[in-house]
Amino acid sequence: MINNTNPDTIVALATPSGIGAIAVIRLSGPHAIGITNRVFKSRDLEKQASHTIHFGTIREGETILDEVLVSLFIAPHSYTRENVVEISTHGSPYIIESIIKLMIKEGARAAKPGEFTLRAFLNGGLDLSQAEAVADLIASNSSASHQVAMQQMRGGFSSELKALREQLINFASLIELELDFSEEDVEFANRDQLKQLILQITRVLTRLIRSFEQGNVMKNGVPVVIAGKPNVGKSTLLNALLNEERAIVSDIAGTTRDTIEDEMTIGGILFRFIDTAGLRKTEDIIEAKGVERTHEKMRQAKLIIYLVDPLQSTDTIKQQTEEVGQLHIPHVTVVNKSDLLSPQQQQELATLNPSFISAKNKEGIDELKDEILRKVNLHKISTDDVLVSNVRHVEALQKTRDALERVLYGIDNPVTSDFLSMDIKQALHYLGEITGTVTTDDLLENIFSKFCIGK
Repeated sequence: MINNTNPDTIVALATPSGIGAIAVIRLSGPHAIGITNRVFKSRDLEKQASHTIHFGTIREGETILDEVLVSLFIAPHSYTRENVVEISTHGSPYIIESIIKLMIKEGARAAKPGEFTLRAFLNGGLDLSQAEAVADLIASNSSASHQVAMQQMRGGFSSELKALREQLINFASLIELELDFSEEDVEFANRDQLKQLILQITRVLTRLIRSFEQGNVMKNGVPVVIAGKPNVGKSTLLNALLNEERAIVSDIAGTTRDTIEDEMTIGGILFRFIDTAGLRKTEDIIEAKGVERTHEKMRQAKLIIYLVDPLQSTDTIKQQTEEVGQLHIPHVTVVNKSDLLSPQQQQELATLNPSFISAKNKEGIDELKDEILRKVNLHKISTDDVLVSNVRHVEALQKTRDALERVLYGIDNPVTSDFLSMDIKQALHYLGEITGTVTTDDLLENIFSKFCIGK
C-alpha cells in the first residue's frame, strides 16, 4: 500500500554504481537534514539556508569515511517537495556502501525503485505523465527521444489534457445539476454547445492518438529493414552504415540466415537497422525460415531499404520494387555496386529514382542517410509539437474518445441526462488516469517499480 502520510526518510545512491571520480548519495524525508547532521562534521546543517553547499567530513564515531560536499534543499523547494540532502563523495564502492549503511543506522531506510520521483508526484511536484517522462529522459539515447521526453516532462502534454478536462468538468457539473431537478424536466447544459465541445475534444484526442506512431519511434528508434535478393550486398551495407564489421560478408549466397540488428543515430534520430536473409525460394529449411522472418520484419518496418543487383534488367528491378511498394511502407530503392555500372546503365536505372551506392567502397552512404531522413520525415517535427510516446497514455486516450463518442450518440438520439453524465464521467476518469488525477496503488507500483533506484 502506497502511503504518503509522514513518510520515512529514504536514502539511495543517485549516480550509477561502480568506481568513479564522484558519487552522489541522496536522502529525502522529514529527517534527512537531521540524520546527515549527526554524522557531518562542519557547520550545523539545521541552521543553514536551502540551496547551499557545505564542505566537511562524514564520520562514523571517530572514523572519517570521506571528505564530502553536502547540498541542502529544504522543503518544499526540492525535487520531492521534502527535505532533501545530496552528499557528493568520492566514487569508491566501499565509501558509498559505508555512508549508506551509516545513514540507515541513523534512521533512514533504503529507497525503493523510483521512490524519489513517486514522492515528487504524491507531493504535487509532478503529475503522473511528467513523472513517467523522467524515466524516459534518463533512458533517452538520441536527440529525438530526448526532445519527446523533455517536452512531456515540462508539461506540454499535461497542459493540453488539463484544458480538455476542465471544459468537460464544466458540462458534467451542469448535467449533474439537471439530475437534481429531474422531476422539473429542465436543461442546464445546452446540448448544441455540448456537442460542439465533444467534437472539438475528439479532434484533439484523435490528433494525439495519431501522434503515438511518431512519438513511439522517436522514443524507441525507427526500425529499418535492409532487404533484397541474396548476395546484393545487404550485410556490406549494414557494415558501411555502422562503420564496423557487424555482419559476416561472403560471396556465397544465403550467408545471412537470420536477422542481425544494430542501432545508430542519424540527424538526432535513433534508427534500428535490421539486416535480413536474402529473398528467394530455397529448399534449405533453415534459410527458408530466415526468408520467412525477412517478410515478417518487412511488414513491421517503418522503412525498407531495398537493395537491387545493378546487373539485372531495369524491368526485373522495377518488378521487385513494385512488389515492395505493395506493402504500403515507405521504402528506398538502392542500387548497390554502382561502381560496376556504365554511364548508360546508370541512365537507364535513373528512371526508377534509386539511390546509387557502393557499400564495399563506402560511396554514396552519406547521401543514402540523407534520403533515409527524408523518408521518415521525423526531423521536421517542431519542439512545440505534443507527441504521445507512452502505450498507457494512448490506450487511455482511445478509451476517452470511445466514451465521448457515446456522449455524441446520446445527444443525437437522445438519451436521458443520467446516461450522458455516466459517459462524461468515464471520459474524465480515463483522462485523469494519464495525469494521475485518478490513480490506484497497483498503477503507481507498476509505473515506479520500473525506475532505477535513486530516482
